[in-house]
Amino acid sequence: MTEGERDLVLTRSLDAPRGALWRCWTEPELLKQWFCPKPWFVSEARMDLRPGGEFFTLMNGPNGESFGEPGVFLDVEQGRRLVFTDAFRPGWRPSGRAFMTADVRFEDAGDGRTLYTARAMHWSAEARDEHEKMGFHEGWGKATDQLEALAQML
Repeated sequence: MTEGERDLVLTRSLDAPRGALWRCWTEPELLKQWFCPKPWFVSEARMDLRPGGEFFTLMNGPNGESFGEPGVFLDVEQGRRLVFTDAFRPGWRPSGRAFMTADVRFEDAGDGRTLYTARAMHWSAEARDEHEKMGFHEGWGKATDQLEALAQML
């Protein structure tokens, strides 16, 4: 299996400027408004935008479910790219189970639009399949719709 075969990718042209989308991804109070598909919601978000800085969201479901895995940023290119993983905890402590690394990119597409690419890279085919069965395309797609709508209001 090649590296790309363990990836799940969402690429869309969004009707929102890159700067607004960046703010929605990097300001905790904005991220909480769109990050998971409704009726799920984020009750807590922490971000330290630097390599090794914490990235944490506590996602809550309509039936009392709760999911939150602390991770770290691996790369932050201001306004253009965020890379984060759950393979490490803050302080570069290894996690118990590495699930994925996310690479989110924002490229100007002209006329106030942004080419948005969110790539989830998994350590194994099994983890990729698990993420796909959890509803990657539908869930990340709905969250991206919410991201675009929020960015349009900024």
